[in-house]
Formats: sequence, C-alpha cells, structure tokens
Amino acid sequence: MLQPPARTHLPTMYDLPSEEVGEPGLPDEFHCLQGPLLSLTFRPPGWPGVQVFSAYDLYLYYDVNHTLWYKRPDWFGVVGVASLYQGQHLRQSYVMWQEQVRPVVAIEILSPSTAEEDLGKTQRKAGRPPTKWEVYEQILQIPNYVVFDENTRTLQLFQLVEGRYQQVSSQSLIWIAELGLHLGLWYGFWSKSTQWWLRWYDRAGNPVLAPAEAEQQRADQAEQAKEIERQRAERLAAKLRELGVS
Repeated sequence: MLQPPARTHLPTMYDLPSEEVGEPGLPDEFHCLQGPLLSLTFRPPGWPGVQVFSAYDLYLYYDVNHTLWYKRPDWFGVVGVASLYQGQHLRQSYVMWQEQVRPVVAIEILSPSTAEEDLGKTQRKAGRPPTKWEVYEQILQIPNYVVFDENTRTLQLFQLVEGRYQQVSSQSLIWIAELGLHLGLWYGFWSKSTQWWLRWYDRAGNPVLAPAEAEQQRADQAEQAKEIERQRAERLAAKLRELGVS
C-alpha cells in the first residue's frame, strides 16, 4: 500500500474539487449509460459487496505531493476497500492517500479527443501533470487496464509485466484472474437502447445480471412456471373428460 509522508493535514475528498467547470471531454450519452452497467454487474466472487467499490467519471487523486492532480477514468473498480467512504459516506472523489487501496482495473472508452492519451501515445508536457498512461502504469500501477472502442467493438487488455503495460488480450471476452470475472461485449437492451455494451461475466461465461435484470428474470421464471402449471391442469382436465369423469 502507498504510505503518505508525515503531514499535519492532508486534504480529503471533502477538501478537493469534484469537477472543473469548462473541462473538455465531458461524457456523451453512451459513456453515461455504460458506466452504470459495468458497476451494477461488477460483483467479484469471494468479495462481499461492502468490500467492493466502483465508479465512473469520478475524480481519482493520486499524488500526495501534488494534491490537486487527478485523473477521471471512464470506469474503475476496487476490491478490499469499503464501498462507502469510512463505512458511512458516498464518495465525492477517490483519494489514494486516504483510501490506501489502488484500483484493480481501470477502463477507458475511446473517443476522438482522448484516444491518443488512452493508448499511451502522448508525451508528458513540461510543467504539466503526468499522462493518464503514466499514472495508471507507473504511479498507481493498476494491474489491469482496458481500452474499449465502441465504434469498432475492439476490446484491449493491458497488464503490468515487470512494471510496464503489455497488451495481453484483444478479443470480445477477456479473463481477469484477480477478480474471478470475465469482461466482454454483450449485445442487448440496456436502459433505453439495444446495441453492443461492455459488461461483466462470471467464470462460466454467463453475464452477471444487474439487479433489475435479475428481478425481471425471476418474474419471467414465475410466469413460465404458472404457464406450465396451467397447461398441466388443462391436460389433466381433458384426460378426465375422455374417461367420462366430470
């Protein structure tokens, strides 16, 4: 875990800004819908829900010596940290020197304005904060970094190998061992649109259901059970009529 230097006071998430007015690259509608689907299906086996946290477009502050530096992942997931800040509060941001637990996976959805940086093709400018790639790879050392191009439906997984990201997978379903989950493409209806989405799958390759999907599945199964019982009763009644039993 990262250990902050001794200080009399460090800013917490309550002290740091949660948004910057006029910041470019605000999420489009796909980003806004994709993030919740990832979070609602992010249930790593072996981890209780109170020890799992995920967020989308949340400011992630990563450098205790530059407390205003942040990145804003399209989505990231953490295990082994309280789902609520200090077990009580919804987070306004994720502050590494307070949380002390790094994300296990970060996901970026490519857009024309961010593609170069998301893929590590930009260089740090003098006097400026490190690039997103540098932060994920070298500072936070997030073990799994996923880049998703919704237009080409390309899913790329980069993992840390001797401290550097190497692309280890580029396919529609990828296995992330630390989580015991697959991450993959899924074509279906979510929120208000039927199209390709990114979501989590269990070890057997079955989609992890969001709560609303699980509820709908239970309702459908109950309806099917009622229909099976109705048909059984009709067959029995017809058989009794054949036998002259009223």
